Amino acid sequence: METSTKCEQHDVYSCSKKAAIKGGWKSAIFINFVEFGERFAYYGVSGNLITYLTVVLKQPLATAAKNVNLWHGVSAIFPILGAFLADSFFGRFNTIVFSSLTYLLGLVMLVISVESIPLDHRLQAFFVALYVINIGEGGHRPCIQTFAADQFDSRLPEEKAAKSSFFNWWYLGIVLGATTSILVVIYVQDNVGWGWGFAIPAIVVALALGVFLFRKNTYRCQDPVGSPFTKVAQVMVAAFRKRRLLPENGWGMCVKAEDTMIHPLAHTNQFRYYVCVYVCVRARLHYPSTYYTTRH
Repeated sequence: METSTKCEQHDVYSCSKKAAIKGGWKSAIFINFVEFGERFAYYGVSGNLITYLTVVLKQPLATAAKNVNLWHGVSAIFPILGAFLADSFFGRFNTIVFSSLTYLLGLVMLVISVESIPLDHRLQAFFVALYVINIGEGGHRPCIQTFAADQFDSRLPEEKAAKSSFFNWWYLGIVLGATTSILVVIYVQDNVGWGWGFAIPAIVVALALGVFLFRKNTYRCQDPVGSPFTKVAQVMVAAFRKRRLLPENGWGMCVKAEDTMIHPLAHTNQFRYYVCVYVCVRARLHYPSTYYTTRH
């Protein structure tokens, strides 16, 4: 699948000659800015959300607590869908860009709802903006950390060590983003105004996205691998077709990856129905000297 970006497709599990050109610290550090911006914005919105609902929108405390918890719950569920779409169809880079733009759109809508919409009609627009932020969150959370890991090839000793060091700084960036937001944004919301209180996270996300895109030509990107549901269906079909085939009737247990036969799979009595999927048999028609197995 071709992507719309200039980001070159790269298999992080192969030792490519381009490893020294793309990826590594010089690329991963810019991904950290996006994570910092997202954490800053998320805690800037959620940290004082119940106060806005009760003080400004005049919701009862129980109703406001229910709405906040529901919003957090949706924020936790959407990444499941985001991960599926990224790995199956769009790729992590494209998903991060789209989700960051969606996140930014939600923050801008939040500022508009607070500053431009009369209080009597604000509730619906405010919650629409919140759930647009959730959509952006759903694409961002499952992709950004994995995309950062893609910049380091674990088969190269120096990059394997660099990956471990990088994620120490990664979690420091998360803590700094959350802490800074709680200290700065909530103070602005309480003492300056809600408009600026929601505008500051939008500005930070926009800057972080700009920094991220500035280095887009240096990132290592993986191809989408297709829908996992298709692979599950293929396994079921292969198991049914080979249901009467036993390892002793074939040529052993194996998995074939491209042109390389990797470690044979040991026989097991567990899940014997699915073991048949990996039984290698000799092709009988045009290629009698080769082996084949269904790849899943």
